[in-house]
Amino acid sequence: MMNRNSLNFSGGPGVLPASVLAQVQQAIVEVPEVGLSVLGISHRSDWFAEVVAETERNIQQLLNLPPNYAVLLLQGGATLQFSMIPMLLLRQRQHCADYVRSGYWSSKSIPPAQLEGAVRILWNGEANGFRDLPQATELSYSPNAAYLHYVSNETVEGIQFHELIGCDAVPRVCDMSSDMLSRPFDASRFALIYAHAQKNLGPAGVTLVIIRRELLEFVPNHLPEMLDYRAHLAAHSIYNTPPVFAIYVTLLVTRWLLYDIGGLAQMDAINRAKAAALYSVIDENAEMYCGHAARKHRSLMNVVFTLPTIELEQNFLRQASECGFSGLNGHRSLGGIRASIYNAMSSEAVSSLCQFMANFARRN
Repeated sequence: MMNRNSLNFSGGPGVLPASVLAQVQQAIVEVPEVGLSVLGISHRSDWFAEVVAETERNIQQLLNLPPNYAVLLLQGGATLQFSMIPMLLLRQRQHCADYVRSGYWSSKSIPPAQLEGAVRILWNGEANGFRDLPQATELSYSPNAAYLHYVSNETVEGIQFHELIGCDAVPRVCDMSSDMLSRPFDASRFALIYAHAQKNLGPAGVTLVIIRRELLEFVPNHLPEMLDYRAHLAAHSIYNTPPVFAIYVTLLVTRWLLYDIGGLAQMDAINRAKAAALYSVIDENAEMYCGHAARKHRSLMNVVFTLPTIELEQNFLRQASECGFSGLNGHRSLGGIRASIYNAMSSEAVSSLCQFMANFARRN
């Protein structure tokens, strides 16, 4: 049996690559090129400045970012971005912002925006239990909208956009917290992308923001400097004391993606194979497992399903835990089972879970 860490199917924080964990273990004792623990290295040191710079370069390379995009490493999670984005793009504007309400986290993003200006719910999936996503014909875009906001992957419900939505005339803003760097995409079609780290990028504590620099030409008046992207850009993401450890681990993860995996196309192929294996077990044992998401919108990151009874779900979780699988409880708002298979979740671990699920279905 693999070690328990490799079988961590939690929705977040997610598992880290084994090679990264080994480097982190060493760095906690001593970063070789510095001779100090990473937990005690100054955020004003030349070493950390280069950590930030290389992390930015690696993300630019992975995403093939155009030169008019800035990469920021901030704090406050995606939740702070729920407020910072409308402060920048909606405050003091006459036009409303369009939001797609596709699940738990996109719902969380709307109230902070409503504090800054008018918000239009472009599409709402609540009536169908957030099981599917809108078709292009269902979305009536306003060419005058301040911006369009959506969540690319809803971790709670296990649904994911597999195609780009919106129109290029309106700034696209996307929360990619749970599928950032899991697959290739054209970042130049987005005005602002954000993602907290604790799914695919690293440990909790750092939030990646990718922003088109032209957006910063229209910053509203009287914005607190801490909430002004320009201040963080000018300080190279070291405006105040940053989470040095979390950013260093994020650097190691970007190196892993570049040099061990070979880029996002290769990562996408691995992720698709893992998801296909899990969904195959669910579909082949339909009398035991019922997937939450509509098939065409199934997430490649979060596989969400239920069993016929609460008693069976409890038995499933108990037996899974005894076999070393952890983090399979569904989100508190939805219940059921959720297997999160982020980038660092190995194919071997997913295969082990598939075998367990098939055996459980046969026994019950």
